[in-house]
Amino acid sequence: MGPLSLPDVSGYDEMILPGGKVRDAYKGYHRWLLGQAHDGLLRKRKEAELQFHRVGITFNVYGEESGTERLIPFDALPRVIPAADWRRLEQGAIQRVRALNLFLHDIYHDQTIVRAGLVPAEQIFGNAQYQPCMQDLDLPNRVYSHISGVDVIRDGEGTWYVLEDNLRTPSGVSYMIENRRMMMRLFPELFAHQSVAPVEHYPSLLLETLQESGAVPNPTVVLLTPGRFNSAYFEHAFLAQQMGIELVEGADLFVKDGFVFMRTTAGPQRVDVIYRRIDDDYLDPLAFRPDSMLGVPGLLSVYREGNVILANAVGTGVGDDKSIYPYVPDMIRFYLDEEPILANVPTWQCRDPKALDHVLAHLPELVVKEVHGAGGYGMLVGPAASHAEIEAFRERLRARPANYIAQPTLSLSTCPIFVDEGIAPRHIDLRPFVLSGKDTRLVPGGLTRVAMSAGSLVVNSSQGGGTKDTWVLEDGSC
Repeated sequence: MGPLSLPDVSGYDEMILPGGKVRDAYKGYHRWLLGQAHDGLLRKRKEAELQFHRVGITFNVYGEESGTERLIPFDALPRVIPAADWRRLEQGAIQRVRALNLFLHDIYHDQTIVRAGLVPAEQIFGNAQYQPCMQDLDLPNRVYSHISGVDVIRDGEGTWYVLEDNLRTPSGVSYMIENRRMMMRLFPELFAHQSVAPVEHYPSLLLETLQESGAVPNPTVVLLTPGRFNSAYFEHAFLAQQMGIELVEGADLFVKDGFVFMRTTAGPQRVDVIYRRIDDDYLDPLAFRPDSMLGVPGLLSVYREGNVILANAVGTGVGDDKSIYPYVPDMIRFYLDEEPILANVPTWQCRDPKALDHVLAHLPELVVKEVHGAGGYGMLVGPAASHAEIEAFRERLRARPANYIAQPTLSLSTCPIFVDEGIAPRHIDLRPFVLSGKDTRLVPGGLTRVAMSAGSLVVNSSQGGGTKDTWVLEDGSC
């Protein structure tokens, strides 16, 4: 096959303008792409798959009969973000995470936002993610979510929106880094002629954030994983290795004399900071689920005494629950006295009878999500659902309306990907990763997730979505 050609697109495409012209940010890449043959890119894709298998970059999928591990599809065409666009995204993500950390401190202390009538008390204290054990507990720097993932999209007009916040144990940053490494391995000539901002320093920034999360000089930091059967275990092992810290499971840690210790061949070693990738309920069988084999007995008591830092903090889930999402713009105004830089997607809370009536009347047009759901599960995409699926979901909504929110079906922006037939547009989102320590910062880039099927809006890896490298161009680059 010969050179590739760009597809016709509708809606907002990140690379191609209406009429077929290429956006300025993509012109340098496009000049290179015009000289590439289909067969050559196909070989590069196979090389990437082989390399990902060798390195062990897999995603564990629960419930698949064909096996528990598979590759996340990788697309070799980058998503490019101009410097000016990135600055706005960066400012908006930092603003949002700052407000959410202030909100979390507030609800576990003075609850001024509740007394001001901006967030209903039942939305917080009746939330399954609210942890009474955190009440009046002072955390260093008042940081609850040290590592946050802010999912953003463009709509069909090119406007940025925040789709959701991830404050508990956000995943995917390892794929951001490995996608960049793969692109530099496959196409080194591209980076010689493009000023693409680096992302490889994320692990060092993460380690610095964890080290400064408490008051102990030269703290011992570990990454606590549920183990190799967890869907994100590759990422746990990758980040621990990149940061030069120990990857531990619950059985590797124990509590003694008010501190947490790690078992080592040289004897017990005190642990000061735990980057935990375990949900709250499984952290300490003495405080939460008694049947948990993943956590550390007595960990919560050490935490409450201030003798260990947990990142992210216990109880952060209130801040990223989908029932709290509609209030984030008000949080920004309330805590920061600023207007939100990034807008929310309009949202109906089905616990409101009027909102429920509207949602039930327009189900085929809407996206409906469980307030505690994640990974693309427990949701209805109305335009893509069958009549039977819509009617079954209607009954679930009527039975438990407070368990759901609904949003309009936005026409997510597209970006070209490489498929067997050539190049075709697919819908995408973006997850930048925000680090909160003494400062709030993020690396210039993020995880771009791709709906690999034509027309699909579901980008989640657990639902068959893929990823691509995200290029943030430095000023003056084109």
